[in-house]
Amino acid sequence: MRIAIIYYSGTGNTEMTGALVAEGARSTGAKVDLFPISHFDESLLKEYDRFAFGCPASAEEELEEMEFLPFYEKLEPLLKDKDVALFGSYSWGDGQWMRSWEQRVIESGIKLFEEGLIVQDEPDDQKESILEFGKRFATL
Repeated sequence: MRIAIIYYSGTGNTEMTGALVAEGARSTGAKVDLFPISHFDESLLKEYDRFAFGCPASAEEELEEMEFLPFYEKLEPLLKDKDVALFGSYSWGDGQWMRSWEQRVIESGIKLFEEGLIVQDEPDDQKESILEFGKRFATL
């Protein structure tokens, strides 16, 4: 089982969350690679069985528009029928960016793993639940 965890992080919280998801998945024996979006492109898709994408909420509870959204839009058509987990962090709002992203994934024909993992601010207080999310994703 090979899992790619791919993230965009503005403040470091989504990056830290991705590292914890990876740690949880690795604890099951899965082979996991963690990538900032700048180090991943579509040529790598064939090397992985599952994908987890991380993006914080920005602006009006939207996916980050300058870097992450163009990156994700390029990969999205290639993820049809793939198992995909979503995660991200926020400091305000109620998680609408994640609900909108989940709906987009489903409508694109991608197999969404559970509800997206939402972390408020730094992931420290949610470490155990993030590790468990990674374990569940690796063993689905």
